[in-house]
Amino acid sequence: MQKKDCFYLGKIVSKFSFKGEVLIKLDTDEPQSYQNLESVFVQLNKQLVPFFIERCSLHKSDLLRVKFEDIDTEEDADDIMKSELYLPLTLLPKLEGNKFYYHEVIGFKVIDIKFGEVGVIKAINDSSSQTLFEIDREGVEILIPMNDDIILELKREEQQFIVEAPEGLIELYLE
Repeated sequence: MQKKDCFYLGKIVSKFSFKGEVLIKLDTDEPQSYQNLESVFVQLNKQLVPFFIERCSLHKSDLLRVKFEDIDTEEDADDIMKSELYLPLTLLPKLEGNKFYYHEVIGFKVIDIKFGEVGVIKAINDSSSQTLFEIDREGVEILIPMNDDIILELKREEQQFIVEAPEGLIELYLE
């Protein structure tokens, strides 16, 4: 399995018991969806390695307590500590309406109701307090905030976002 075919599930953040159990910080709004996993891919030395799960359960709000097969001691758990976990993209629940996964909208066209076609989404920037669409318009980068007030409609079949950008925002990038 290659990383490009997977989504980031979370990271092993601490040991839980002397029997090799670990706590995983999940990167999801719905941690309960992942409490019946049979296996995950653990990134070790830049490779995704399948690990089978003996048992797992939710621990507090967004932590998953996991006992992996063949991880039976604290020393075994030390070997995988701070590792990232991945699952195949095929396991992502389908989203409807204006909800979407960042990876699925790369390449979608952005159309503003006043301006017209803005360009194509080349990336989603979530490194700042405001998540942004990074849009390529013939070599010019345009940044549009990604929020519910701006996104009017997501047309999956047409691979388009219909937006209403703040007045003058798009034009700022084109001057």
